[in-house]
Amino acid sequence: MINTTTTPPIVSPPTGQEIATFSQVDLKPHIGPFSVVLLVIGNAIGSGIFLISGVMLGHMPSASLLILAWIIGGALVLAGALTYAELGAMFPHSGGLYLFLHEAYGPLVAFFFGWASLLVILTGQIGAIAIGFSEYFSYFFPFFSSNNILFVVPFVGHSGLAFTANKLIAVLAIALLGALNYVDAQKSNHLNVVLTVVKIAGISALPAMALFFTRAHPQWHPVVPLHMTGPATLTAFGVAMIAVLWAYDGWQYVPFAAGEMVDAQKNLPRGLILGVAIVIAIFVNVNLAYLYALPAQQMRGLLRVGEASATAMMGINGGRFISAAVLTSAFGCCRAMMLVCTRVFFAMARKGVFPKTFGRVHARYGTPYAAIVLTTIWAILYAVSGSYEQLFTYVMFGGLLFAVLGGAAVFFLRHRLPEQARPYRVWGYPLVPCIFIGGSCLLVVNTLVEKPIESFVGLALIFAGLPAYWYWHVAPQTQKRSLPDIS
Repeated sequence: MINTTTTPPIVSPPTGQEIATFSQVDLKPHIGPFSVVLLVIGNAIGSGIFLISGVMLGHMPSASLLILAWIIGGALVLAGALTYAELGAMFPHSGGLYLFLHEAYGPLVAFFFGWASLLVILTGQIGAIAIGFSEYFSYFFPFFSSNNILFVVPFVGHSGLAFTANKLIAVLAIALLGALNYVDAQKSNHLNVVLTVVKIAGISALPAMALFFTRAHPQWHPVVPLHMTGPATLTAFGVAMIAVLWAYDGWQYVPFAAGEMVDAQKNLPRGLILGVAIVIAIFVNVNLAYLYALPAQQMRGLLRVGEASATAMMGINGGRFISAAVLTSAFGCCRAMMLVCTRVFFAMARKGVFPKTFGRVHARYGTPYAAIVLTTIWAILYAVSGSYEQLFTYVMFGGLLFAVLGGAAVFFLRHRLPEQARPYRVWGYPLVPCIFIGGSCLLVVNTLVEKPIESFVGLALIFAGLPAYWYWHVAPQTQKRSLPDIS
C-alpha cells in the first residue's frame, strides 16, 4: 500500500527525448484535512439547493414534508459517507469509486463505471454546471444571455446548432479551470478553498436573513395531512427524494482525489463525514429560511426559489446577493468536479483498461495532464451541444446502480480481504451500509418503473463500452499470453 504521507521523488523538467515520455510518478499529496472538508462541501453544494425546493413543494401536501425529505435524504447520504469512508481509508489512491468497484468485483464492472463517467455522468455534469454558471453570469451581464445567438453551426439536414453567448462563457470557464488544473494542482486546490469559503458564507446568509430581516412565519401543517394520505403522496415523496439526492450529489466523488490527500487514511474519512454533516445542516436550514421568507403556497412550483426568497427578505439587493452566491457556487462546484473527474480516467489508465497516456503525470507540473485535457474537451462539447439533460436521464439508472454496487463493496471486501488494513471501519456496520444500499435500491427500482425506456437506454450505453474494454484490456492481455517464451 502506498504511504500517502511520503513526499514523492523530485522530478526534473523534461529534456530532449524525455519530453515525449512523461514520467510515471504518482501524484503529489497537497490536499490537507481542512481542504478535504471544503472539497466535500464544494462538490455537494452547486445550484440545486437554490432551484429545486419550490418544484418539490409543488408535488407535496405540506411544508413539513418538504423539510422531512431533506432530513431523510441527508440521513441516507450520511450513511453513504460513512460507508465510503471505510473504502477510502482502505484504498487511499486516486480513483475513488472506480477502485472500490475494481477491488470488489473486478476490472470489467469498474470499467463500466469509468466508461459511463466519461460518457456523461461526470463530464456531462461539468458541462451542465458550466451552463448554469453562464446563466447566472448573464444576470449581471445581459449580453451573455442564452437569447443572444453569436453564430449557427450548419448541419446537413438539420437547422443547425446555435452557439449562444452564454455557451461562450461556459466554454471559457471550463477551459480556464482545465488550464489551472493542468499547470498547478496546488493552486487549483487553493482556488477551491477560497470559492468554498465564499460559497458557505453566501448560502449561510439566507438563514441569517430569515432571522433578522423578515417577520414572516411558515404555516406548519402535519407532515402528511390525513385527507392526503395514500399512494399519490408516497409517489410524490419518492420523486422529491430523487431531487433531494440530486442536490446532495457530489460527496461520493471526493475519494477520487485520495491520492493527492495528505494522510488520506485518516483525513479522508474525517473530511467526508464532517463535510456531509455540514452540508446537511446547511440544506435543512436554508429550506427553513425559504419557508420563513415566502408562504408555502407562493413557493409551490417556483424554480428560482433562492433568489425569490432573498428578494422577499431584503428587496432587489437581496436577490442580487443570492444570484452572486449562486454564480460563485456553480463555478466552485465545476472546479471541484473537474478535479475528481480527471482522477477516474487516470486510475483507469493505471489499471490497464484505458490508454496508457491518460495515466501519465506531467514531469514538470506533476498533474495528470492527458486526463485533464480529455475531461476539458469532453465537458466543453457537452456545454456547446446542450444535450446533457437528455443523456443524464439515460444514464441516471446506471449512476444509481453504481452507487448501490459501491455501498455493497464494503460487504464483499470484508469477505474477500479480511486481513486488509482498515484504518476506519464504518460505524453501525452492517446496519448503516444496509440503509444506504436499501435506500439507493428503492430509487433504482423507482427509476426503472417510472422511466423504463431511459433506464434500458442507459444500460445500453454502459454496455456499449464492451468493445473498448476488449480493445484496451482483453486483447493486449491475450496477445501477451500468446507470445512465445524466449528466455
